[in-house]
Amino acid sequence: MFNIDQIVKALQTDPNTQRTAMTGAAGLAAGMLLSGGGLGKLTGNAVKIGAVAAVGGLAYKAWQSYQQNQSGAPAPVPAQDAFIPAPGDAQGQEELGKTLVRAMIAAAKADGKIDGDEKEAIFAKLESMTLSSAEKAWVFDELSSPLDINAVVARADTPAHAAEIYAASLVAITADTASERAYLDVLASKLKLDPALVAEIHKAAGEKPLEPSPVAASPFAYTPSGSNL
Repeated sequence: MFNIDQIVKALQTDPNTQRTAMTGAAGLAAGMLLSGGGLGKLTGNAVKIGAVAAVGGLAYKAWQSYQQNQSGAPAPVPAQDAFIPAPGDAQGQEELGKTLVRAMIAAAKADGKIDGDEKEAIFAKLESMTLSSAEKAWVFDELSSPLDINAVVARADTPAHAAEIYAASLVAITADTASERAYLDVLASKLKLDPALVAEIHKAAGEKPLEPSPVAASPFAYTPSGSNL
């Protein structure tokens, strides 16, 4: 079984990786989880309860607020274990953890600004991390693969997971470039998230809501400008 939190810990506690993370996708997983714009809400919780529970808790809180603000009779909020697998559900924890880390890595690739030298530095650093060979290989593969927003969306098998995927993507980046904002816009559309729920996720993460796009985001494709991943 993969230890998702060990992957997170290895990335978040390595000062060299943290410095490199500021330049882009090197931040993947927890490197971005502890440096993105919405991380003020998550940093303490990610250390105390783990990254999966921290992101799940953020999405759950956002969903509760979203339902409370709905007019008429609101639909029931999914049970908390729909967002955070039970402590004894190791397989559920691992699968959701992989889904969220994949979402973070994809979001970190959104601006397409990682060059060959930067990728080599990332991969060299990955080799020195305190992870199993299987965990290193998995992260290496995720970093190496081209950005595929449809693959990210395909793992949203429940509305709760869709909200978590968006939350993980949001906290992975600062969303201060047009490409990153466009990525989040398309991601929300593809995940079929109500704009009001998206706004609550931003609020729970301590992030400003996305500005309305001058051109409606296409729900069918996303290609980062200048991507070399």
